[in-house]
Amino acid sequence: QVQLVESGGGLAQPGGSLRLSCAASGSIVSINIMGWYRQVPGKERELVAGITSGGNTNYADSVKGRFTISRDNAKNTWYLQMNSLKPEDTAVYYCNAKSVMFTTGWTTARPYWGQGTQVTVSS
Repeated sequence: QVQLVESGGGLAQPGGSLRLSCAASGSIVSINIMGWYRQVPGKERELVAGITSGGNTNYADSVKGRFTISRDNAKNTWYLQMNSLKPEDTAVYYCNAKSVMFTTGWTTARPYWGQGTQVTVSS
């Protein structure tokens, strides 16, 4: 089993910054793809940023140049640094893990999700 625990959400003013963290626990050897998604009521969950084990990153066009995803493989933890926040960044943010290798040697393609953390950008 894999548990993802997020932290770092909250309230920020427009132009401000927040940093989200996601820590994975369980019998994990490695996680190939770590990501962040967000969702607002009435809309589908959307990809914000992703990072592979090799360090390749991709971002939604709406956050390019403002958000940075990073990871610490030794800790199975990843981060989302959010700068120049806008009111439209307000959402529940979820971390996501894909292609998880376990200590048994088994790798699953099943995605795992965190519980979600609220980010509100408002003056």
